[in-house]
Amino acid sequence: MDERKNLKSKIHNVLIENREKITINGVDDVESFDENNIILIVNDELLVIKGFDLRINKINTETGEVFIEGQIYSLEYGESPKKGLLSRLFK
Repeated sequence: MDERKNLKSKIHNVLIENREKITINGVDDVESFDENNIILIVNDELLVIKGFDLRINKINTETGEVFIEGQIYSLEYGESPKKGLLSRLFK
């Protein structure tokens, strides 16, 4: 079981179809979402999806897959807020 969890956190794929559908594998958690932004946790980092009329259609917690539809404008990776705060405190 631990091997599968470690493997899940290492593998990460993003498939975008016509900027209207996106499939993401290796998602650990959904931080927040609304119709313009979806924030996911992937390998202890943030993945911010920006767009218009965004909807999470399906989440598979076993495989870490998330299926999103809407008009996708950008994807941006960033440091996890928890990790960022701690690193700033101890510098």
